[in-house]
Amino acid sequence: MNYFELKKIYEEKFLKSNIEETADIDWIIVEITGKQRSMLPFISDFSEDELEKITQALEKRLKHIPFGYIFGKTEFYGREFFVSNDTLIPRIDTEILTLTATNFINEKIKDNQSFSLNNKVSVLDIGTGTGIIAITLNLETKADVTAVDISEKALEIAMKNSKNLNSNVKFFRSNLFENIGDEKFDFIVSNPPYIKSNVCLELEPEVRLNEPILALDGGEDGLFFYKSIIEKAKNYLKNDGMLIFEIGYDQGEEVSNLMKKDFENITVVKDYSNNDRVVYGKLRSNI
Repeated sequence: MNYFELKKIYEEKFLKSNIEETADIDWIIVEITGKQRSMLPFISDFSEDELEKITQALEKRLKHIPFGYIFGKTEFYGREFFVSNDTLIPRIDTEILTLTATNFINEKIKDNQSFSLNNKVSVLDIGTGTGIIAITLNLETKADVTAVDISEKALEIAMKNSKNLNSNVKFFRSNLFENIGDEKFDFIVSNPPYIKSNVCLELEPEVRLNEPILALDGGEDGLFFYKSIIEKAKNYLKNDGMLIFEIGYDQGEEVSNLMKKDFENITVVKDYSNNDRVVYGKLRSNI
C-alpha cells in the first residue's frame, strides 16, 4: 500500500468520525517513518511493521485520542515533553505566559546584578501539570523554581520531563499553597483550571474524553482557583513580588478585578489571536 492509498482510506474514515484534522494522518506517518512530510508522496510501499504501527495510531486517532496521547509526547517552547492522560497536553497559548514570565524574571536577575545582589530569583509554579512552565522558566532564566501540583501522577510526568531536559526544578505535592511552608517568592505563576463546569461538558471529544477534568474545571464561574490563589498569594510573595496567570480568552477583566485589592500595575496580555491570555500584577507596597 502506498501513501496515497492509505491517506484516501483514512481521510474518509476521519470525516465519518467528524475529525477535520486530516493533516494528522500525515503527521502520524511522519512520526512513525521518520520521513519529512514533503517526502511522503514518494512512499510507494510501507513496510509491514510501519503499516501496522501507522494503522494502530490512526485507529486511536479515529477514537478522538489526541496526537500527544497517542505518542506520549508533545512540543512546547522548542522542547519535547512527555505527556499522559494524567496531564493536559500543553497549548501554544501557554507560551504567552511563559514568555511574559521569562521577560520579567530576566529583568529581575539583571536588576539584582546591577545592585550587586547575589540572592537567587525565586519562582513558584502552582498546578504545574507536565512541568512545562516551571522547567522552561528554569532553563530560560536559571531562576530557582519550585513547582507544585495536587496530582501525584502529574508530578511523576513533570519530574520525568525535568530529568530528561536537565532542569533543576524542585517538585512536590501541594494543594495550592497547602504545603509551601513560610517561603516567599519573587514570582508566582499559574495556569490553573479555568473552564466553567457546565462548559466542560460541551468541550470537543478530544478534550472531554481524554484530558483530566481536574486540570480543566474551574468551578461554576471558572474563577475558583484564581480566587483561591489571589486570596493567599500576598503571604507567599516578597515585597516587590509579581503574580502572573494564564486566563481564558474572556477572563481578563474578571481576573484583573479580583487582583485589584492586593495588586497594582495590573495588565492583560493578548495571545496570537488577540484574545485575553495572561494577567499579571505587582504586590502593592503597603500590603
